[in-house]
Amino acid sequence: MALVIVKLAEPFIATLPGSAPYFTNVILYAIIYLFVGHKVLKRAAKNISKGKVFDENFLMVVATLGAIFMGLLGDGEFTEAAAVMIFYQLGEWFEDYAVGRSRKNITDLMDIRPDYANVEVNGKLEKVDPATLPAGSIFVVQPGEKIPLDGVVIEGKSSLDTSALTGESVPRTASVGDDVISGCICSSGVLKIKSTKVFAESTVSKILKLVENASDRKSHSEAFITRFAKYYTPVVCYAALALAILPPLFLTFTGQGADWLDWIYRALTFLIISCPCALVISVPLSFFAGIGCASKNGVLVKGSNYLEALSQIDTIVFDKTGTLTQGVFKVVDVDLANVDVLEGIDVEETLSEGHDFDDDQRKVLVLAAYAESASSHPIAKSIVASVKEELDRNKLANVLEVSAQGVSAEVSGHLVKVGKQAFVSADAAPQAIAKHGTIVHVSVDDHLVGTIAIADIIKDTSAQALKEIKAEGVAKTVMLTGDNEDAAKFVADQIGIDEVHANLLPENKVERVEQIKAAINDEKRNVAFVGDGINDAPVLMRADVGIAMGAMGSDAAIEAADVVLMDDNPLSIAKSVKISRKSMRIVRENIVFSLTVKALCLILGAIGLATMYLAIFADVGVMIIAVLNAMRCLRIKA
Repeated sequence: MALVIVKLAEPFIATLPGSAPYFTNVILYAIIYLFVGHKVLKRAAKNISKGKVFDENFLMVVATLGAIFMGLLGDGEFTEAAAVMIFYQLGEWFEDYAVGRSRKNITDLMDIRPDYANVEVNGKLEKVDPATLPAGSIFVVQPGEKIPLDGVVIEGKSSLDTSALTGESVPRTASVGDDVISGCICSSGVLKIKSTKVFAESTVSKILKLVENASDRKSHSEAFITRFAKYYTPVVCYAALALAILPPLFLTFTGQGADWLDWIYRALTFLIISCPCALVISVPLSFFAGIGCASKNGVLVKGSNYLEALSQIDTIVFDKTGTLTQGVFKVVDVDLANVDVLEGIDVEETLSEGHDFDDDQRKVLVLAAYAESASSHPIAKSIVASVKEELDRNKLANVLEVSAQGVSAEVSGHLVKVGKQAFVSADAAPQAIAKHGTIVHVSVDDHLVGTIAIADIIKDTSAQALKEIKAEGVAKTVMLTGDNEDAAKFVADQIGIDEVHANLLPENKVERVEQIKAAINDEKRNVAFVGDGINDAPVLMRADVGIAMGAMGSDAAIEAADVVLMDDNPLSIAKSVKISRKSMRIVRENIVFSLTVKALCLILGAIGLATMYLAIFADVGVMIIAVLNAMRCLRIKA
C-alpha cells in the first residue's frame, strides 16, 4: 500500500521546484522502510549486541541498506530496497498465521483446564480452586461444567463430552461406580464425584504439562536445519563480500575495467537469495503442524523427535490386557471335578446376570468369590462380580494371598484355595472348555472341585486397527502378555497379530523388546511398544517409541511414554503413524524445494542474471510456498 501511494504521488513530486523530487523520494522511501522494517532492524541490532550476528535479520538489513546506499549513489531508485522489506514482512505474516493455526489445535486442549470445583458447604455449592482439594474430596458437577478432578461417581448419571480429550464426538455415559477423568464436560444430569487424585496428578494436569513441553524436544531434521543455518549464514555473508570485492578487483588489475556498483548489486542480490528463511521456518512449522494435527485427533506427541521416530516404525509391540483388550474380565465357563466334595456345603448366594450355571458350578463360583473377595487383582474382581449379592464377611476367615500363586481362605469352615494348579491341589486338573481364557483352579479342603475360565473382552476396534497399521507400512506386529499361551493365541488369531509371546513377567517383556530391536539393528527402523499398565513403564522407556493408553492408563505408563492416546483406541495408533509419515514427507518436500530453488537463483545472482525481485521470490516467495506446504500437515486426514 505504501509503495502504491508513492507511485501515485510521483507525478506531483516531479512538479516540485529544484531537487525536491529527489529529496522527497528519499524521505518517503525512508519512512516506508522504517515503518515496514523497524522490527527487523531492532531484532538485528538486538542479536548483534548479544553476539549473534549472522541470521536472516542481519542478511535482510545488510541487503536492503546496501540497496538504499546504491540508490543514493546511483539513480535515486529505492523501490527494490523497500519492496524487499515489505515482502519479507509479508512472508513473516504468513509464518505467524501458519504457526497460529498450528498452535490453535494444540492450545485448544488448554480449554480442558477446569476453572473451579463445586463443593457443598452448609447446603450450598461454593466454587473453589481444584488445586486446593485433597484426594477423597466430594464435589458436584452440573450440566455444561468440566470435571475438575479424576474420581468415582457416587451419585447421579450423565453423558460426558470427551471430545476435548479424545478428539471423538461420541459421548459416553457415566453413572454410580464409574471412573471419570478430569477435563470431560458433563452434558446432562448432575454428578456427585469423589476425587481419587489431587489436581497435580489428575489427567487434565498431565495433559497440559505434556502440551507445554511438546516443543522442547527437537527432531533430527530440526536439529540438522539449526546446525545448517548456524554455519550456512556466515558462509554466504563472506561469499557475498567476496563477490562484491574480488571480481571487480581482478577486472581492474587486469585492465578490463569493472562496474563496482554492478558487483555490489550482485552481492546484495546474492545475500537476499541466500537467506535460509524457508528452511528455518518451514521445517519446524511442519513438525509443529503435525503435532497439532495429532492433538486434534486425540493423540498427544511429546515432541517433534517422537513424531519423526513414529514415521520410521518397522515393528509395533503390544501389551495385551487393556491395550488390545478391554481389561474387563468375565467368567465364561466353570468346569467341575470331584463334585462329591461339594455335598453338604450350603451356598445360598445367586449369580449376577449373564452367568447361567448349574448348582455345583454356582457353588464353585461362590466359594471362589469368597476367597477372592479381599484381592484387588482384576481376575479376582471378575470372580467376585459373578455373585449378585454382597458377600457375608462373617463366613470368611484366615485369608492369605500368595503373590503370583493364588489365595487361600476359610469359607464357612472349609479351606478354599483359588489360583494356580500347583498352589490349590496336586490333583489332576480337568480339561477346561474355554481354552482361550485364563484358567483358575479351585480346591475345597485340598480336593480340586473345578476350574473357572475367565476371558478378557477384545476391543471392538483392535482387528481394524491392526489392518490399518499394516496398511501404513508397519512390517510386523508382536504381542507380549503375562497371560497363558492359549489365551494369548486366541486374541492374536482374532485380531491378526503376527507373533505372540505369553507367560511373561515385566522384566521378560523388556528382554523381548531388546531382542526385537537387536534383530532389526537399523537406526531408521524403529520399534514401538504400546501399553497401559504400571508394569509396562520399563518397556515403554526402552522402546524407540513408547505409546501409552491415556484415558484409563496408569500414571507411570503415561509418564514413561513418548506418545499418549487419549481415547485408549488402538485405531489411534494407525492415525499417529499416518500423520507422522505424511508430516515427514512434507518436511522432505520443503527441504528439497527450498535448497533447489536457492541453488539455482544463487548461480543466477552470482553471474548477474538475477534482480532483487528474483531474489525476493527466492527468499520470501520460496518461504511462503514452503509455509503453505507445511500447513498441509494441519489438514492430514487420519
